[in-house]
Amino acid sequence: MGVIDPAPGPRPPTPAPRPPTPVDQPLPFVPAWWLPSSHLQTLWPSFCRPRLALEGTWERVELADGDFIDLVWHGTGARPLVLVIHGLEGSLGSHYVTPTLASLHDHGFDTVFMHLRGCSGEPNRLARGYHSGATEDVVEILAHLKSRGRAPAAAVGFSLGGNLLLKYLGESGSDSALEAAVVVSVPFRLWRAAARLEQGASRIYGRHLLAGLKGSYRRKFSILASPLDVDLDAISTIYAFDDRVTAPLHGFAGADDYYRRCSSHAFMGAITVPVQVIHALDDPFMYPGDVPGAQDIGPRVHMDVMPHGGHVGFVAGANPWRPRYWLDHRIATGLGQLLGR
Repeated sequence: MGVIDPAPGPRPPTPAPRPPTPVDQPLPFVPAWWLPSSHLQTLWPSFCRPRLALEGTWERVELADGDFIDLVWHGTGARPLVLVIHGLEGSLGSHYVTPTLASLHDHGFDTVFMHLRGCSGEPNRLARGYHSGATEDVVEILAHLKSRGRAPAAAVGFSLGGNLLLKYLGESGSDSALEAAVVVSVPFRLWRAAARLEQGASRIYGRHLLAGLKGSYRRKFSILASPLDVDLDAISTIYAFDDRVTAPLHGFAGADDYYRRCSSHAFMGAITVPVQVIHALDDPFMYPGDVPGAQDIGPRVHMDVMPHGGHVGFVAGANPWRPRYWLDHRIATGLGQLLGR
């Protein structure tokens, strides 16, 4: 889940015991006094943060099943490469994307941004799309990048994209094509996130995301015959959309089956590469108790969990006219530490 908004170039895990990877703690995140609540932390950057203009090169990757995924490259081509993946209904225009890319560039990385299927401004060709567990697309893109001589050293995933990365890392284990990863505001237990988005003020986000999902469905199936007989107007929750649309389009028995098989929580114990998980306990997309405990994660997974920060928020600073976006710096420095740079 997530806030709406050409280039040069799975096997079962058998993890060997490895020591934990130390990650230096930054100065504690202190929310801006003028954004004290989780909702303000979540909404401010989405609505008020300027998007950055970055020069990038687009590449369309033709997938083995006849579909496509669009990548956007930024950088010199000579520095370590980081793959960045957005959240639900996100894109290059999402508020967190270009600032993250810019911060990674400032810290010595090149980047390649991966649009999930149908999220780059043009509907994808197949009835299927993207979903929270579609790690086959991550595998294919990583193989493509390697074939171009630009295998990423690491990846960053936001929300749904973070769930994808954690699931991929757990599935691949010691055979991971990535050396490290940072994930932000991950819905570790998808069924719980769907329930949270039906309660209280969080229904604002649920309705917003649902409207985006319905819009994407209508745009695609206005030019492509839908295999589903579904009344979108009768769908009023994320759970119902996943049950009647996402699950059947992607071979799941229903929303419960989809959530059970794709929630990253079940895969985190098999991760063997260093991972930094950045999360806020007041994330309005989830419940505080959904954060994995020490018994649920591999020894190289570092949980950077803070009391406040909202969903992909983490806005600090004493001056409302000059906010500090703590997350940008933390992602880039965290990756540097995990990669030993």
